[in-house]
Amino acid sequence: MGKSQTRSNMISRLVIICFFIILFIIIMIPFYAVALSSFKPGESLVRYGLNLSLDFKIMSFDNFIYLFTGEHDYFVWFWNSMILTIVQVVLTLFVSAFVAYGFAAYHFKGKNFLFICVLLIMMVPFEILLVPLYSLINDLKMVNSYSAIILPGIANAATIFFFRQYLRSIPKEIIQSGRIDGANEYAIYFRLIMPIMKPSFAAMAILNGMNSWNNLLWPFMVLGDQSKYTLPIGLKTLLTPYGNNYDLLIVGSFFSIIPIFILFIAFQKYFIDGMTAGAVKG
Repeated sequence: MGKSQTRSNMISRLVIICFFIILFIIIMIPFYAVALSSFKPGESLVRYGLNLSLDFKIMSFDNFIYLFTGEHDYFVWFWNSMILTIVQVVLTLFVSAFVAYGFAAYHFKGKNFLFICVLLIMMVPFEILLVPLYSLINDLKMVNSYSAIILPGIANAATIFFFRQYLRSIPKEIIQSGRIDGANEYAIYFRLIMPIMKPSFAAMAILNGMNSWNNLLWPFMVLGDQSKYTLPIGLKTLLTPYGNNYDLLIVGSFFSIIPIFILFIAFQKYFIDGMTAGAVKG
């Protein structure tokens, strides 16, 4: 019985390992195709599309040389996206964590109703809000500014929900002990609660960072000045009815993956802990 159970466990583990290996290969194929195509001329992409063929006769570093030395606005778009993403993520985490802490730590009239409103906002597709949100931004004279991109999303419903679930798993005795020691509510939050929330901050930094970095629709609607374009908008402008710059498009798309990859590597230590701990209590 013991041997058969051990063999069954080994087979189960082998099946799981094989499954995740196959899943990893499937996920990595598009990245490999983009990386491979970045070494090929743009006309190859037009003729054959993204493919996995290795043709050393046409592969070179010309696209990368053009990226770093050519006349284009790629790095203007890149730094615009970088600054916008950092500011948006920091503000979103700060504001959303404050709101979630209020839901998790305090009891006040209308608390459940307000939290239901947060859940309802999560269920509304952003596309439905585009027209009224743009009308509001236009009335506030914020069109063609980064404020129009940052402000509507700093109290992110999904981030608030995640933080609230995470905070509910923290023992209330921590807050009570801080109050007994005479600390005010801000000191309790910044000195006792925030250090415990590091895994959840890391998890949400990655997810919000990815969303902000890849965001195209809303910035495309509110930004009209080309010098303020973000990277997704800038890459989109490379495809026009009058000509397509595939050389810059493919190498620029590959290079745009690097910041998100670095972000995940930097916070991966806390990412899994944050995602699992947030689901401890419902």
